[in-house]
Amino acid sequence: MNHPLIAALRQAVAGASNVLVGGDLSAYEVDWRKRWHGKALAVVRPGSTAEVAAVVRACAGHGASVVAQGGNTGLVGGGVPDASGQQVLLSLTRMNRVREIDAANATMTLEAGCVLKAAQEAAAQQGLLFPLSLAAEGSCTIGGNLATNAGGTQVLRFGNARELCLGIEVVTAQGEIWNGLAGLRKDNTGYDLRDLMIGSEGTLGIITAATMQLHPLPAAQLTAFAACNDVAACVTLLQLARQHLGASLTGFEVMAAPALELVARHFPQLPRPLPAAAWTVLLESAEAESEAQARPRFEALLQAALERGCIDDAVLAESVAQARALWHVRESIPLAQAMEGPNIKHDIALPVSAIVDFVRRTDAALQAAFPGSRVINFGHLGDGNLHYNLQAAPGVAAQEFLDVHERAVNRIVYDAVVARGGSISAEHGIGALKRDELHERKSPVALAMMRAIKQALDPRGTLNPGRVL
Repeated sequence: MNHPLIAALRQAVAGASNVLVGGDLSAYEVDWRKRWHGKALAVVRPGSTAEVAAVVRACAGHGASVVAQGGNTGLVGGGVPDASGQQVLLSLTRMNRVREIDAANATMTLEAGCVLKAAQEAAAQQGLLFPLSLAAEGSCTIGGNLATNAGGTQVLRFGNARELCLGIEVVTAQGEIWNGLAGLRKDNTGYDLRDLMIGSEGTLGIITAATMQLHPLPAAQLTAFAACNDVAACVTLLQLARQHLGASLTGFEVMAAPALELVARHFPQLPRPLPAAAWTVLLESAEAESEAQARPRFEALLQAALERGCIDDAVLAESVAQARALWHVRESIPLAQAMEGPNIKHDIALPVSAIVDFVRRTDAALQAAFPGSRVINFGHLGDGNLHYNLQAAPGVAAQEFLDVHERAVNRIVYDAVVARGGSISAEHGIGALKRDELHERKSPVALAMMRAIKQALDPRGTLNPGRVL
C-alpha cells in the first residue's frame, strides 16, 4: 500500500513488521461478539510509549483517526475500527511488561498491554494480591480494563478498576506523553486527570501504563453455592452475608435458572453442585485468618440463611479445586450464551434495594411482549450490577430476533432501569452500541460537559471518534 501515512507509521514503530496492512486482520477488526466488522487502514503494534506517541502524531498530521485496542474483549463495539478503511488500529499487545512491583508501597506498575491474568500472577509471586478479576482475564488487558473502568467479581470488596488505580501514563491526542504514574494515595493538586481518563474508552487519551494498588494475599478463601427460590431471597442472603462476614465478603454472584440451564446444555461436563433452583448464589470470602478459624463463621452464615428461609440448600467448597469449579460454572455463562446464539445484552446497575421490583416487573413485561423469550439474568448482585440479557425463544432464529426486536427490548429494560435511578452501563462502557441510548437518557447538562471536555482535549477528533459521544 502506498498511502503516505503508511510510511510514517513504519518509521514511528521502527519497521514494517509491526505495521500490518492487507491480509486477514479480523483478529483486530472484528469484535468479540462478532457484531462489529470494521476495516482498518493499518494495524500498528508499537513497543513503547514513545512509539505510541509517534503513531498518534503521524495520524494527526495526516488527518487520520486512531482506535486503541487491548485484548479485543469489549462488548459494546468500542475497540474496533469503523468500516471506512481510513482509521488506524493501534494494538497495545506488545506493551505487556510489568515495569515494577513496589512491595513497600503495595503497588505494581505495568504497561497497558499486560494481560490481566499475568498481572495477577506477577503480584502473587511477590506474595501480594491484585484483586481485579473478570471472566475475560486470560485475554483482556490492563489498558482496556482502565479504559472501560472494568468491574468484575470483587467490586464488592475492592472497587472497580478506577478504585484500584493510583496513577496512569497517557498519550494525548496531540501525541504528547503525560506521566502520572506516581503511586500516591493522596494527591490533591488540581483536577483529577487520572479519573478523567479512566472510563473514557480511548476518546480522550491512550493509556499506555498504570500504577495499581496491591493487597495482602488472603490466608484463606471460602466459596459456596446456595440455592434460593426467588430474587428477594438472594437480596436477604446478601444482607445476612454482610452481617456475618463483614469486610471479608469479596464476591456475591447471582445466576437465574435459565442462565445455568444454558451452561448445562453447552457444557454438560461441568459439575452441577446443587439441584436446579430458581436462583443460585455464588458467595466468597477472603480471610486474614486461617481457614480453621474462618470456616465456622461461614458455616454459621449458611445455617442462619437456612433458618431464615432465604436458602433451600448450600454447598461449601472443601478445596481450592472445588472452589475453582464453582467459579468455572459461573464464568461459563457468557460462553454458553454465545454458543446458544446472538442475544440482546444489558449491563445495568441498580440500587440493590430496587432489584427485586425491577426483576419481577421487567421479567413480566418482556414475557408479555415477547412470549417464550428467555431472560438470562446473572451478575454481581453484591454491587448492584446485573447482566440482564434476553435470548430468543427456543426454535426462534437468534440473529433475526436480535435484528428485529433489540430496540423494543432495550426500551423496556432501560426505561425500567432509569425509572429506578439506575445506569444503562455498569462496567462494559458505551462504545458504539449504547451511544444513542446515552444521548437519549443522559442529562443534557452532563452531555454538554462531556462534549466540552472532548473538544478541549481532542479538538480534531483524532481519538476513537463516534464512540461514547
